[in-house]
Parts: sequence; structure tokens; C-alpha cells
Amino acid sequence: MLVHARCTCGPREGFQATRIELREVGPRDVLIDIAYAGICHSDVEHARSLRGATRYPLVPGHEIAGMVSAVGHRVTRFRVGDRVGVGNMVDSCGDCADCLAGFEQYCATRVLTYGATGRDGRVTQGGYSEKVVVDERFVLRIPGAIPLQNAAPLFCAGITMYSPLRHWRAGPGKRVGIIGFGGLGHVGVQISRALGAHTTVFDLSEAKRADAIRLGADAFHLAGDLAGLKGSLDLVISTVPAPLDLETWLGLLARDGTLVWLSIPAEPLRLPPAALLANRRSISGSRSGGLPETQEMMDFCADHGIRAEVEVIAADRIDDAYERLLAGDVRYRFVIDNATLAGA
Repeated sequence: MLVHARCTCGPREGFQATRIELREVGPRDVLIDIAYAGICHSDVEHARSLRGATRYPLVPGHEIAGMVSAVGHRVTRFRVGDRVGVGNMVDSCGDCADCLAGFEQYCATRVLTYGATGRDGRVTQGGYSEKVVVDERFVLRIPGAIPLQNAAPLFCAGITMYSPLRHWRAGPGKRVGIIGFGGLGHVGVQISRALGAHTTVFDLSEAKRADAIRLGADAFHLAGDLAGLKGSLDLVISTVPAPLDLETWLGLLARDGTLVWLSIPAEPLRLPPAALLANRRSISGSRSGGLPETQEMMDFCADHGIRAEVEVIAADRIDDAYERLLAGDVRYRFVIDNATLAGA
């Protein structure tokens, strides 16, 4: 089937209206009419080939929220009219130890939502599109308490924060620091607070202090002013796609504390080993979340009133949104109104 979409044809090319062909709905497939698609920083990185070679034309988008419009005859989990979403994966082997444990994000043959080769041999196309066809295993329910436009970013920003906070057991008695109050950070603060952790936000902009406190931060510090904070945190999560002085940030950790990295900076990380030896500190990374955990996250957010704060844009404003995102001019996630794709 042919559907309207927005694509880019090169790292310095703007987005243009196009039509893409989706596979027909198979026995276990779900056809989703996409209502909203979030714009993630990694969309910019892929569209502009900042993470290596990109295959063009590219239709990005892995924060997808919409409604089921058709299902295959062997689909058991969804019906037409269900509110659903898709994150950054649309397939995996299903048989490895990671898949069987519900950690599909670590499957060696996982298939990303866009720019990858699916098992049918087609290049996957993302959420900057009217519709998407996805195996039912990789479709998640959106609780009715969360508006679709606010739910879309949770399928990346939400689960990418929720997974490490759960794994490192953020909760009562734990002191959590979040570096960067943007698309990920503003959701992470809400989740950390709802889990019961004492939560500190670090950012470059004083203008974000009020929003950070409003969304649940117990404390806010400018990233360049860390005096008196040495050894004060148990878990620090960096959301920023830029190199940091790891020795400085590791210094904030108490004994057995962990610094978790979520982004992929353009430059390699540099780490003096002595910074790890002190206080028996660790540095780690985390890659979004598996399907069971993503559904758990969505239900948790619905139960605790957590949602992404978004600015909804028309499809013809994607290029402008990319420039504003790189400049930090968004509070706090751009979301495309996919109803505007046909006329873009």
C-alpha cells in the first residue's frame, strides 16, 4: 500500500513530501494509523549521518502513537480501534536468551524501526508517515489516561529513562542525578520522583530550573557549579549527546555509585582509571528497554500522571524543528501531527 510520508535524501537535504510503499498486512501484523510521531535527537543524528553512513531516502521516527486500523487473521492481542504505539524496534529473533528474557533491545539481530533491513528484505520506514505495519509482538498499548500526542515520546524518551532507573533500583533512600533537562531528562525526572528517589537535575540553563522543580526535582544545579556535591549521589544518568568530563561527574558518586550513559557522543569517552577506583564507582550504559518493560513503563506513567510535555508541529515544519532541537529551543519534545502529512 502507498502512504504519504516525509523523507530526507541526504545529510544536508531538507525533508520533502513523498509516498512510500508498506508491506501488506500479514497474519501477525498490525496496521497502525499514526496520529503523532515524536522527534528524537537520534532522528537528527541519523538523518544527518552523524552516527556513520545512513541509507537514503530515509523516513525517520521511532516514537509512534496511533490507532489500530487493521489486523492479520492470527493477531490475538489487538483489535481495530485500539490505542497503540511503537518504539525503536519492530523485530528481533525471538529465540535468543535476551529475547526470551524480555530484553529484545539487546538482541544481536534486532531490527530498528527505520533505516534497517527487515526480515522481508525491505528497508524499514519510520513514523514520519501516515501508517506503519508492525508485527504484533512489537506493538504496545497506550492507556486511555495518556493523550496520544503526549504518549508518543514515551516510546523512546520514557523507556530509555525508565529502564536504567528500574535496573539500578531508584526508589526511597536512593539519590539520583539526571544530567540534561531535555526530551529525556524532563520525563526521567517525573519517573524518578514517582519511584520515590531523591532527584537532582543538572543542566546548562538556569531557565529550566522552575520546570525541573515543577516536574518533581528535589534540587537543581547548573552543570558548571558542582561545589559541595562530591560523593552525594548513588546514581547519575547522563542524557546529553556530548562528551563530558567523566572524572568530574564520577566524583559526585558515593561508594558503589554508578554513572549511566544513554547517548552516543561524537567523540570517544576519556576516563582516568583512578576515578573508578575511588569509592568503587562504576560507569555503564543502557539501551532503551524490552517489550515487557516498555508496557510496564506506559502503565506506570498512566498510573502516576506522567507524560511528555510536547510542542505539536505540522509536517512542513520538521526542518525548523531539527534546527530548534539542536539549539535547545524546545520544551520539551517536538511531536508531528501526522494528519498534516498528506498536505505537506
